[in-house]
Amino acid sequence: MVKTGVLKIATPTDFEIVITRPLDAPRRLVWRAMTQSDLIRQWLFLPPDWTMTCCDEDVRVGGAYRWEWAGPDGKIAMAMGGVYSVVVPHERLVRSEKFEFGGQPQDGEQRATLEFLEQHGGTLVKITVVYPSKEARDAALASSMEQGMSAGYDKLEALLASGEIR
Repeated sequence: MVKTGVLKIATPTDFEIVITRPLDAPRRLVWRAMTQSDLIRQWLFLPPDWTMTCCDEDVRVGGAYRWEWAGPDGKIAMAMGGVYSVVVPHERLVRSEKFEFGGQPQDGEQRATLEFLEQHGGTLVKITVVYPSKEARDAALASSMEQGMSAGYDKLEALLASGEIR
């Protein structure tokens, strides 16, 4: 049994954020929940009164993904997308990440490595994000990223515990 419910964020270098979150589920189920559009829509955090208008996943080397969120006014408020460069099923994903806010793309893009590590009968999700600059990393830290990710992973934990993912 893993100790769940705790999202941790570390900054090992000026350009990196490392996020870890243990989940009490086999990594094959965590992988499914984090790579299939219909499941991502069920757990990924949305601010109040927002809707996820796009959740496209093509999880293969060279495949792209795109997620879009509309605010209360119905307009796209935020989007995220990129391309997968490494896909090792149930173990590891590497992808580029580029965000847009209010239709305006951010400067630069980051690279994220997602690892699914077996741990004490469950799965430790470890996400290492490398930013193009210290300023970009610090801006991510100053955003509500931690609260949103924590809330999303809490929803993921509940979804996994429900037995709906097989």
